[in-house]
Amino acid sequence: MCGIAGIFHPAPLFPIPPSILHRMSRIINHRGPDDEGYYIGEGVGLGQQRLSIIDLAGGKQPVQNENGKIQVIFNGEIFNYIELTASLKSRGHRFSTKSDTEVLVHLYEDFGEKFVEHLNGQFAIALWDSEKRELILARDRVGIRPLFYTRLRDGVFLFGSEIKSIFAYPGITPQYDPLGLEQVFSLWVPVPPRTVFSGIKELLPGHILRVSADGEQLRRYWRLEFPDRGGYELRSFDFYQKRLEELLYDAVRIRLRADVPVAAYLSGGLDSSIISALVKKHHNSNLITFSISFRDQRFDERSFQQAMVDFLGTDHRSVEIGYDSIGRLFPEVVWFSEIPMIRTAPAPLLALAELVRKSDIKVVLTGEGADEMFGGYNIFKENKIRRFWARFPDSRIRPLLLLDLYPYINPGEQKNRFWQLFFRKGLTDTSNPCYSHLLRWVNTSRIKRLFTEQYRSAFDEQRNVMEQVVSFMDPEIFRWDPLCQAQYLEISLFMSGYLLSSQGDRMMMGRSVEGRFPFLDYRVIEFAATVPPEYKLNGMNEKYILKKTYEKLIPESVVKRPKQPYRAPVSQCFVSGSDSSLSSRVISPSSIAQAGIFDRQRVSLLLEKVKSNPGQISAVDDMAVAAIVSTQLLYHYFISELT
Repeated sequence: MCGIAGIFHPAPLFPIPPSILHRMSRIINHRGPDDEGYYIGEGVGLGQQRLSIIDLAGGKQPVQNENGKIQVIFNGEIFNYIELTASLKSRGHRFSTKSDTEVLVHLYEDFGEKFVEHLNGQFAIALWDSEKRELILARDRVGIRPLFYTRLRDGVFLFGSEIKSIFAYPGITPQYDPLGLEQVFSLWVPVPPRTVFSGIKELLPGHILRVSADGEQLRRYWRLEFPDRGGYELRSFDFYQKRLEELLYDAVRIRLRADVPVAAYLSGGLDSSIISALVKKHHNSNLITFSISFRDQRFDERSFQQAMVDFLGTDHRSVEIGYDSIGRLFPEVVWFSEIPMIRTAPAPLLALAELVRKSDIKVVLTGEGADEMFGGYNIFKENKIRRFWARFPDSRIRPLLLLDLYPYINPGEQKNRFWQLFFRKGLTDTSNPCYSHLLRWVNTSRIKRLFTEQYRSAFDEQRNVMEQVVSFMDPEIFRWDPLCQAQYLEISLFMSGYLLSSQGDRMMMGRSVEGRFPFLDYRVIEFAATVPPEYKLNGMNEKYILKKTYEKLIPESVVKRPKQPYRAPVSQCFVSGSDSSLSSRVISPSSIAQAGIFDRQRVSLLLEKVKSNPGQISAVDDMAVAAIVSTQLLYHYFISELT
């Protein structure tokens, strides 16, 4: 696991100052504090910060091929490198290291750009072909590892694992992109390749970018696809269970490849429990596990965590989180994430990664991806209920199913009218491919009322956010089952742009920890797409095939427990702390006015409301507080320092 950064110019004689390349690389030293490496050639510079996981002594980057014509740096792991090494050696290639990095140069020699199609891993790769004077950037299939780039007016092309590497290049003046902000405060994430910073692009998951004197060429090498509605193979449930067992077992097995100890996160939920149980049973009887507990009982899952620890007998460590911890960590969260956010959930994960590092562990397995691949989120159930209701919009009984999904809804007469009106919005628009997510997006969009008139005008002048989503989507989405449509949106937008970024890569790498995700093995993903919807969401029973397949591997109390989404407190974390904290300073009236992003009066009214009713405000107001604090912090770090 590493951080990478680099510079390219079409002119071979363009000078690459080592000091600039070092600055771009070292600003992301948290991604790889163990070592660093550089290559400077004709109009190109590559920099890498290394977190040593495989071939600790010999895996230094950049790595070159036999004649030195090809140089590669990368962030991530190639889990099938052992098999690839054997195959490449049989084809006559000579290896000078035992690292997974070296397979990249030899695969490229044999297969050109198609080398990525042979990789099972999580990666952001930069490969320099000096004979062709081409820079190849590649990103893993679902965007586990980040990669950003930009082209400056003088022809300089810059890239980095994090945007801050690009901003370390002289002469760049970071600015917010209004449309990027609007998308975040509608969809929770920007629509890739857009980011919240003007001119900075994200390399899309499953894509390769070839950069040369002729410009840039983007190519997709992998896509997530589902069978046509009604086009699933007629296979028994037992067939799908056995295939899932085979694939997930192997996905776990190859993700344990490392020359350092590998531990696991154990949240108390189904997904991490399955992964931990597979590791403990088949691979490592001395497994170390880690978890988060909350002082606020609304978010705490320690009883389920302890049930799994007692059942498996792991060496378990936990970190307890309170409001003050989240408030203290949130500025760092924003620094690492490089995006405004409407949740504080990444902060406890940063604390968890810190506990991992203090325990001398560099690698952890987690359960991310199972909810997306196997239909685990409430949004999938809500989608199903609303479609059922839409067949008879005047039914009084059908909407009551939502009360089972959201038991905290007050069914009283006045409240009854309110929540039914909310869930009725766009009820019969079932042909809309965004149907499953529209309510979430409309609700989030209410935050935009807090922006200044200048920003709101910029939002209005741009194309409708929904048009941006539709232009991004795979046109095949109209052919898929409604559950698959919802899964696609969750995977292609939210999972890559938020879950695997702000809650995954960025928080772990913020403390120099590598996360590995067996459910996101591309073989598991492609298999899950072929599983009939009723085997994923069986009635209202989410992740049905996972539960049935692994019900004997983990305790019944964990298998049958109600789904509890991972959440963390928000507004209380910012109103109960010190006024001298950075989070408090950046939302002071003077700082709000200085940045010119949010309407000072509206922000003051919201904060006063939060202070007078701590813990009692609406979900939208909670999101708005996180949005204001994180946007102001991001402005402070990257655009203009707020005092």
